[in-house]
Amino acid sequence: MTWQDRISVSPAVRSGKPCIKGTRITVYDVLEYLAGGMTEGEILRDFPDLTREDIRATFAFAAARERRVGNSVA
Repeated sequence: MTWQDRISVSPAVRSGKPCIKGTRITVYDVLEYLAGGMTEGEILRDFPDLTREDIRATFAFAAARERRVGNSVA
């Protein structure tokens, strides 16, 4: 699995922010929940449309974006 299998960007959904496919839940939302102290289990309970693989895809997406930003600065 790659993050591309789980995350999409569509101008018609959440103003083009990266979202978990088939939902309106953004990568940013998931990362904020985790940063705020929610566990994976709590997120999955609150958002039954999400899977553990979706949460892992948000990490992979963020890491890929960070690599691109880091490479563009160097």
